[in-house]
Amino acid sequence: MASFEQYNLKKELLQSLKNINFDEPTEVQQKTIPIAMNGRDVIVRSKTGTGKTGAFLVPIIQMLEHGGAVSALIVVPTRELAIQVSHVAHSLLGGTKASVALVYGGASINVQIDALRRNPAIVIGTPGRLIDLMERKELRLSKAKFLVLDEADLMLDLGFMDDVEFIISRMPREKQVMLFSATMPAKILGLSKKYMRNADFIEVGSNDELTVDTISHSYTVSSRAHKIETMLNYIAENNLTKSIIFSATKRNADLLYNVLVDQGFRVALIHGNIRQSQREKNLQDFRKNAQFLVATNVAARGLDIGGISDIINFDIPEEPYIYVHRVGRSARMGADGKAFSIVTPEEIRHIHNIEDSVNIKIEKVQLKGGDPETRRSDPADLRVSSGKDRVRGYAKRNNRTGNSRNSRERHHGYRNRDHSRMQAY
Repeated sequence: MASFEQYNLKKELLQSLKNINFDEPTEVQQKTIPIAMNGRDVIVRSKTGTGKTGAFLVPIIQMLEHGGAVSALIVVPTRELAIQVSHVAHSLLGGTKASVALVYGGASINVQIDALRRNPAIVIGTPGRLIDLMERKELRLSKAKFLVLDEADLMLDLGFMDDVEFIISRMPREKQVMLFSATMPAKILGLSKKYMRNADFIEVGSNDELTVDTISHSYTVSSRAHKIETMLNYIAENNLTKSIIFSATKRNADLLYNVLVDQGFRVALIHGNIRQSQREKNLQDFRKNAQFLVATNVAARGLDIGGISDIINFDIPEEPYIYVHRVGRSARMGADGKAFSIVTPEEIRHIHNIEDSVNIKIEKVQLKGGDPETRRSDPADLRVSSGKDRVRGYAKRNNRTGNSRNSRERHHGYRNRDHSRMQAY
C-alpha cells in the first residue's frame, strides 16, 4: 500500500498531511510527486477530483527553500480555485515558517499588496490580478523556482493564455514548470513545448475517460415551461444530501434559488454578480449547513467540497467538457455520485454529443411524478408553494433586477481583468 512516507518527506510536511487526513497518495500523486521532486517539468492530464492539488503542492513544499523572495507561483483560472488551493497550501505549510499570498480579482488589492510585502514563499493567483500586481511592481518573480499552471484548459477557454504567456515571460528562464489539466487541447500542448524542457507526460486514466467511473449519469426530457417542476420532482423522488444545481444564466440561478428557498430548503447561491466576500460566505454555508448550492459555471472548477451526492444540470451545457467539469464536483476522491440533467426535446442532441465526446452513457429516466406536460394543460402551473403566480412573480422580479444590474454594469464597466472575463459566469 502506497504512503507519503515512501517519498522521504520532511517531518513537518508528513505531520501536516496527517492533520488533513491525506493518508495515502492518490494515483495522480503517486505518479507525479517522485518525478516533480527530481526537478523535472511535468505535464499531467488527470480527471477532475483525483487529487491534483496535492500532486503539485507536496513536491513544492518539500523542495521549498525560502530566502525572502517568491519561490513558487501557482496560476489558476478562477477565484474559487485560488481560494481552494490556498486552503490546502496553508494546511500543508502549518509546521514551517513559509507563508502563502492569495491574490485574485474582486477583492481588495491593497490587502493583497500587504500580503506580498510580507515576503511569501508561495503566491497563488488568477492571471489578471497577478499582472496588475506585477505592473505595480508589487509582485516580483525574478527568483521564482517553480511555476504551476493549474486547470490549464479552463484558462484557455476563458481567454487567459495571453496573460499566462506574459507572466511566464517575466519569470526566470531556469525554473521548474508543472502543468495540470483535465483535457489537453492542441494549444495547451503548444504552450508546453514553448515553455517547458523535456517534460514528462503523466496521464491518469485513458484519454477518453474524462469523468470518474463512480458517477452515474441520467437525464429526463421536459418542456422548458415545466423544467422547475421536473427538478422538484427529482428532488422529491431521490434522497439528496448535498447537491449542486447548475444554471446557464445568473437570472435563472436567482429564480431557482428563490423557488427552493420558498420550498423550505436551505440553499446557497453563487454567480458572477455576487460580491466575492458574499460568495465566500455562501460557500461556507453550503459546506456547513445548506443542502443545495445553485450556481453558474463559476463553480464548475475549483470547488473541492466533500459529500456532494448529486449534480443537477438544470440547463444542459452545449460544450461536453463543461459537463465534465460540472459533474466532477461530485464523486471526489473515489466517492460515489450522480449527475442528472433536464433537457428540452431540442436539447437531446447535446446529450448525444456529450456521450460521444466523453465516452459515457447517460441513461434516459422517467420520473415517478410523470411528465408534467401530459398531466396538465397550463404550462405556467408549476405547483410550488402557493402556485403559479409566485413563480411568475419570481421571474418578473428577476427580469427587473437583471435589467437594472446590466444597466449599471454597462455604465460603470469593470476595472479588473478577472472580473470582466468572469462576468459571463
